[in-house]
Amino acid sequence: MPDLPTPQDAAEAALFTECWDAVLSYADLCTSGAESATELAGEAFALGIQEARSAGSGLMRGPARRVLPVIPLLLTAVRTTAAAWELAGRGHRLDPDLRLWLNSEKAARYHGMPLQRPIALRGLRDLQEADAALLWLAEVEALPLPVVARRLGLDPTVVSTELAQVRALFRDRCHRSHLDTPMDAECRSYARLLDAVTRSPAADTPEDLSRHLATCVQCAEAAACLRLAGGGLPAALASGVIGWGGLAYLERRRRAAEVRLGAGRPVAELEAGEPKEGASKARLVRNGLLAAAVLLSLVALGVSMMPMGGSGHDNAVRDDANRQPVADPGPTLSSVGAHPSGTSSASARPTASSTATDARDKNPDTEPQGTASATASNSPAPTRSSGSGSGSGTTASASCDVTYDLVNQWPDGFQATVTVTTTKALDTWRLAWSYRDGQQVTQMWDASVAQDGSRVTATAADYNKNVAADGSFTFGFLGTWNNSKNSAPYGFTLNGASCK
Repeated sequence: MPDLPTPQDAAEAALFTECWDAVLSYADLCTSGAESATELAGEAFALGIQEARSAGSGLMRGPARRVLPVIPLLLTAVRTTAAAWELAGRGHRLDPDLRLWLNSEKAARYHGMPLQRPIALRGLRDLQEADAALLWLAEVEALPLPVVARRLGLDPTVVSTELAQVRALFRDRCHRSHLDTPMDAECRSYARLLDAVTRSPAADTPEDLSRHLATCVQCAEAAACLRLAGGGLPAALASGVIGWGGLAYLERRRRAAEVRLGAGRPVAELEAGEPKEGASKARLVRNGLLAAAVLLSLVALGVSMMPMGGSGHDNAVRDDANRQPVADPGPTLSSVGAHPSGTSSASARPTASSTATDARDKNPDTEPQGTASATASNSPAPTRSSGSGSGSGTTASASCDVTYDLVNQWPDGFQATVTVTTTKALDTWRLAWSYRDGQQVTQMWDASVAQDGSRVTATAADYNKNVAADGSFTFGFLGTWNNSKNSAPYGFTLNGASCK
């Protein structure tokens, strides 16, 4: 086993400590015993660090270049070293399944022609190294964001926003890499539809596209990288960058993170970065206070049960008579002010749908929906107007703003999104508009569509029909156009009320 490289400075020594565990974890998956795992990890670590230094990695204080972050770079060195063992007649020390993989066409993709390599590998390499490191540590290594921020020297208050931006950048790089990949006519015909479907977490995959993804490896890999929602991004990264054993490595790292950090540990402790000794003392103090509180509660309970000028039963009856209901605040809320019939329930008690809307507000879609130039040239400026229209309950009248974004356009088709902000709470919605140039809507997500001539009507889905006051909803669609113009629609109405 070769000696591990000597750290050049304190920063590199800290990096060695952080990376060795990850390298040894993957090497253990690749080998048939602990001794072989340690030897493979040592050789791969030396090879990976040498490659990182020669590439001028930013973390190694060299000139900044677009290379893989250090951990995935070292993991690919494990795969490369394992392949060298196989060629040198040492393959009997490797996992049998890994040996089969190394001698298959699957392994050849990772070191063959650049445009044939996995989409995730190309997308991660196309990011700036700092962005790629943030994405890898948060998604694959499963580290909490405060820990990631501390390791990369980022501001903990904005690291969540930066991660959302990096995820969107990674999606953009993967989309471009997918379009650059040599593909047959059938894959090319599905490329734009795949991009549109994966942008919306609630979009249904058309049946023909679903059948294609079940048989085409390249398009299926692209779909996994393009669909940011649903929790599939970590698996797409691990499988696309590491290759064999990527999913098993991902599971190991998640378990290791839970063991190191402690499942359920408060985020405040992670942000403070308190030493283990201080944390133990703090826990002892908290446990002591908790025990004292429990003892005092028992004493108070015993005192309260003693007779005080009357029977305990009478006291309990009087307490129940004077106690206000907690579970049903409806009467209290309705007494604050008069509400029209049909609106009090919507304003007094939050529904499951409004809770889902709040969750979406806290976690907005990180993928940009159109550009300023596209909306300026193709969409009317959003204004607010009031109108009276038919509807049930809270939808009797609604003031609204409409933003129409032309996200993308090609010779015979286009993709657009519509965002509506309403000042009144809605228990359902129906948005209609008209086209000037004969456009036809072919597919819509987050709403159902009907079109009669130039008039298009989008109706809410079951999961997004409830909209809170001053809330908004968004849906997207694909369409076709055959004339020389693809101008923005006009005549927007929300539940029959004019909305310009």
